[in-house]
Amino acid sequence: MSRLESAPEPIAGGRRIYLKREDLHDLGAFKWRGAMPALEKFRAEGATGVVTASTGNHGAATAWAARLLGLEPFVYAPENASKTKLDRLRELGAVVRLIGSDVDEAKDVARAYADERGLPLFEDGAEPAQYDGYTAIGVELLEQLDEPPAAVVVPVGNGALLGGVGRALMTRSPSTLRMGVAVAAAPVMADSWDAGRPLVSDRSATIADGLAVRVAIPYAVGVLRTVATYMLSVSEREIARALAAFADAGIRVEGAAAAGLAALPQLPDLEGPVVLVVTGRNIDDALLERARSAPRSFPD
Repeated sequence: MSRLESAPEPIAGGRRIYLKREDLHDLGAFKWRGAMPALEKFRAEGATGVVTASTGNHGAATAWAARLLGLEPFVYAPENASKTKLDRLRELGAVVRLIGSDVDEAKDVARAYADERGLPLFEDGAEPAQYDGYTAIGVELLEQLDEPPAAVVVPVGNGALLGGVGRALMTRSPSTLRMGVAVAAAPVMADSWDAGRPLVSDRSATIADGLAVRVAIPYAVGVLRTVATYMLSVSEREIARALAAFADAGIRVEGAAAAGLAALPQLPDLEGPVVLVVTGRNIDDALLERARSAPRSFPD
């Protein structure tokens, strides 16, 4: 179970803000919760290995779960992936292959390799077992609070995290607002939610690499249309300022994890606490330093 804590005042800004600290796991991100049940399913079906595509955290979780379950992990990542995250992938024993300009291009090659080898493709956001793992986050935060939260704010990449957390909230605390935060530089999930169908975008380059999705996954869009109350959008500069605010409070987070804080000014006045799901801490030092020293260098 991850920790729930009150946000320090520089982050809270006078609101009652709580942080659900998924960044404190050994992997530095929440993705392990979805990877383990998905890979257990693959192994039960007779798989000896698994193929996936990732900007980093999903791949690391896949490699971590594969090592525990005795599977061989193959991770395809875009050529511009974070060095910090690539180093972790290799430390965990993944066979890492860099291909393409974004995760969706890497995924196309990963799918072809999985088909060639007869291995399962673990497509992040497309495996129902992932959502069950993420539902546990919503259950935990409700048990850790003394009262139902007014809102839970969740960064949205492919949408699986909000899908799982949202399911728990709908069942156990239906009055809680289930708020997703996408990034304007990678808008496909927000646009798909608005349109009610999966779309393809022409862009996904963002400092929040965990949210850098260009092709929406149909299953994820269907779930989000059911569980998400609102879908918000933040700019690169807003993310940079949120990264700096976290760092000034002594909390190292990556761009995706800062999205919830970046979106706080867009929230209405609410009676009750607001929970931000802090998704990960795996950020390159140079990027964090730029966010702290020169946030205006990022587009608004």
